Amino acid sequence: KSGRERALAQLFPMQREDWKELFTIMQGQAVTIRLLDPPLHEFLPHDDSEIEEIATDEGVAPELIRARVLALKEANPMLGHRGCRLAITYPEIAEMQARAIFEAAVAAAAETGAAVTPEIMVPLVGSKREFDLVKAVIDRIAETVARESGVSVDYLTGTMIELPRAALTAGEIAESAEFFSFGTNDLTQTTLGISRDDAAGFMASYVEQGIFQIDPFVTIDQEGVGELVKIGAERGRATRAAIKLGICGEHGGDPASIRFVAGIGLDYVSCSPFRVPIARLAAAQAALVRD
Repeated sequence: KSGRERALAQLFPMQREDWKELFTIMQGQAVTIRLLDPPLHEFLPHDDSEIEEIATDEGVAPELIRARVLALKEANPMLGHRGCRLAITYPEIAEMQARAIFEAAVAAAAETGAAVTPEIMVPLVGSKREFDLVKAVIDRIAETVARESGVSVDYLTGTMIELPRAALTAGEIAESAEFFSFGTNDLTQTTLGISRDDAAGFMASYVEQGIFQIDPFVTIDQEGVGELVKIGAERGRATRAAIKLGICGEHGGDPASIRFVAGIGLDYVSCSPFRVPIARLAAAQAALVRD
């Protein structure tokens, strides 16, 4: 734990400065921040040279780093120790990020004169209890920063709906969550049981043989994944009528997917920067059709 705390102490000022700059640029407009969600295999050293470099930087034997890498290795890292699971087992990570967000919001508001309302998103939630545990950390840090700074920051806490269970229990989760973002990249993976990273090897054959009309990682599979989004939206709104709903992921830049989510009444789409012009045009067209 002491090693994590030292690393988090180094990350904290960088995170705080990043958020302050972002809040300053946005000048009071909504900013949604997803808490850390790293599949650990993407960040571990993979060869001897990387291990040697880290060992030198840390002043420890390479064998110690190699043993730690082996201990952290997961058989299925995309379904492993990531998302809210990381914040639940290591709450100090969520504490660091929450403090960075709230201190940055206070500093940006003082500099620009525009109130900042962060929207803090908890990833990979599968149950209300998971969300509540992380939200409790966020709320506690918000109160601490308000007490220390004399400034209370308004904020929203919501979640990513990326698991079928989250969509099915969305009514319960909405008792605590103030917004949902349907993470359709992971929701597609977890619904179909297909790895997005590995699908290229057989997806063309599936499309050719009519199993899918189009690659479900390009356009939402409306009968399966889309139905879960619809169920999640309906159950979330049944609990919290004004809940803010959207999707994020590559589907957010796909015109067919945008037409679908507009048709079921979602509020927004989020996508990669290069897809934004297409997404804005498709969203405007979908709005015209809906109206």
